[in-house]
Amino acid sequence: MNTPPLDNGAQDIVIFGGAGDLSFRKLLPALYMAHLHDKLAEGTRIVGVGRQPWSREAYLSFVDSHSPAFIDKEAWNADDWQSFLARLTYVSLDVTRSDDYAKLKAACSANGLRVFYLATAPNLFTQICAHLSSAGLVDAQARVVLEKPLGTDLASARAINEEVARYFDEQQIYRIDHYLGKETVQNLMVLRFGNAIFEPMWRAPFIKSVQITVAETVGVGSRAGFYDGAGAMRDMVQNHLLQLLCIVAMEQPISLHADDVRDEKLKVLRSLRKMDLADIKRDTVRGQYTAGASEGVAVSGYQEENNVPPDSTTETFVALRAHINNARWANVPFFLRTGKRMQKRQSEIIIEFADQPFSIFGTTAHHEPNRLIISLQPEESIQLGLMVKEPGSGMSLHPVKLGLDLQHSSNKRRAEAYERLLMDVIKGRLTHFMRRDELEAAWMWVEPILDGWRALDDKPRAYSAGSWGPAASSALMARDNLCWFEEA
Repeated sequence: MNTPPLDNGAQDIVIFGGAGDLSFRKLLPALYMAHLHDKLAEGTRIVGVGRQPWSREAYLSFVDSHSPAFIDKEAWNADDWQSFLARLTYVSLDVTRSDDYAKLKAACSANGLRVFYLATAPNLFTQICAHLSSAGLVDAQARVVLEKPLGTDLASARAINEEVARYFDEQQIYRIDHYLGKETVQNLMVLRFGNAIFEPMWRAPFIKSVQITVAETVGVGSRAGFYDGAGAMRDMVQNHLLQLLCIVAMEQPISLHADDVRDEKLKVLRSLRKMDLADIKRDTVRGQYTAGASEGVAVSGYQEENNVPPDSTTETFVALRAHINNARWANVPFFLRTGKRMQKRQSEIIIEFADQPFSIFGTTAHHEPNRLIISLQPEESIQLGLMVKEPGSGMSLHPVKLGLDLQHSSNKRRAEAYERLLMDVIKGRLTHFMRRDELEAAWMWVEPILDGWRALDDKPRAYSAGSWGPAASSALMARDNLCWFEEA
């Protein structure tokens, strides 16, 4: 169920990790945009929580020097920024010490909505929730936002869920995946279920394959310490890519109610075909970037990054073939791919439709399959690839794209993902957040692959920074007479 929204009274947004990268790069700029466009109630305050022994003035100085660089220049206004900073305060505490939470309670409003955003390491989630409860900060209207990845395997994810559930009901828990806040991802449900032309063809045998790619040009950077213990499978596939797969593959829910939508996503995750060792060896590719050039700049390899062991076998790239065991998607391969230090920053979903069973234009005519190209970043757009006649005599064919530019299709402002999701939390909308059984179903599919890599002693294949990953990922597609979209 959705949590009922509160009125425009006191609201405290408490950010644990208030001086961290996520906070000053994403959360505070998102909240500034909400403030700028009058989406925050007058009584809303933002409480940064951190270990640094700062005063409020020191924290504001830190935010003032770090966050503006991550705000759209056209949205920047000095007076509005100062009025936004007036909402901020800071509490210095050790999250592991229960006595310190008295300071946080004193900084929060006595009544009203409290949103606790845990932008910390997942191993701190349970301690923070326990201490919040002991301090009397958790009531029926309180909400907690949990950042990914939630655990490192099924057992740890279940342990975190069970412990957090001791203090917060399921309808108070918001497991955030910012990809679900992207306008194009949310538009995909409308594209599928709001347009009669797609639904009859959104299935086998009319769809030949589905590709989902989330490629980054950056390396691990300051996250190396965390990333080396996680890798691309835990950091990206288990959450972002599987959630995108669910949106593509789910059946139409009976309503847009949060649990109705999440019920259908859960069915997809439970229908994913489990992989045995032979499947893992054949249908998965691990990679790790080596030195190369990224966006024209020479960069180090993963093992040369700070805080990465020189013999690390952590994957920075994953490509795999998945199958969904149901009637809609029988024998349709889903190819998932993600990596760091790739050639382009690009997130996209490619729906490739089946070939014509017979062509009247002859076997020598140029022909490309119809593809629906859903771009999530850096630009947001939807394009449908079609074949048309070339001008002139004869019947020569050439491909064109019918395009929907989502960024300019409406005069309304397009909020960024974190802003949209933070407003959903405040309004009590759970639709675009993962439910506990969803999270655990995702781990139940991913964990055997991780175990299989260990059993097979599968070492990541090297790929040069600035490339599209190991050659084995292209071979993975070629076995089905397919290719990645950029290779087409």
